[in-house]
Amino acid sequence: MKIIALNGSPRKGWNTHQMLEAFLEGARAADAETETELVHLFDLSYTGCRSCFACKRKGGPSYGRCAYPDGARELLAALAAADGIVCGSPIYFHDITAQLRGLLERLFFPFHSFRAGETTLAPKPLRSAMIYTMNVTEEEMRAAGYPQNLATTEGYFSYTFGHPPALLYACDTWEFSDYSLYEASIWDEAAKWRRRQEQFPRDLAAARAAGMEMVRAISIDHPV
Repeated sequence: MKIIALNGSPRKGWNTHQMLEAFLEGARAADAETETELVHLFDLSYTGCRSCFACKRKGGPSYGRCAYPDGARELLAALAAADGIVCGSPIYFHDITAQLRGLLERLFFPFHSFRAGETTLAPKPLRSAMIYTMNVTEEEMRAAGYPQNLATTEGYFSYTFGHPPALLYACDTWEFSDYSLYEASIWDEAAKWRRRQEQFPRDLAAARAAGMEMVRAISIDHPV
């Protein structure tokens, strides 16, 4: 069993990265033989889909897969062969980061069939999860319509791979190591720190539980 985590945040060691690590810890705790890998997308050099349509060419050698030769190519092949994918992203302007969006364009589009009566060209169903971290509270997130806005990307996981993604939200996160260095007076640093100490451990625990649940779901999908 192989689960790949995609870190769509440019910041290593911070909220999104920690949530992904906790998810993978849970996966390994559920089954010690589970292979896990965490990929920092900002370490790679690639773009979003370039509309070359090589993945749609009749009889073409790359039909159903992305053929563009850049830093995403090997990762896309690994994702297609994986049993589970977990994506983590901070929320920028009510959406996932451009880096994660670009990678998902490259992942989804080649698997979408243009043939009448056919939907997905994905080699197999797989399980997925989306982890979102954000500076706003849960109430502000819902009032601003984040879940509705993010649902489009989530729906492509369902359409392409046959299962809806599990969803985790880490809200009102600790953003700076030292708030005094930044013009950020709209936030109460002491309240942010209390939230970090009280709520973020619960968010990490939820991520671990979600990792364990993904392994259980994959085991049911593909019994030995």
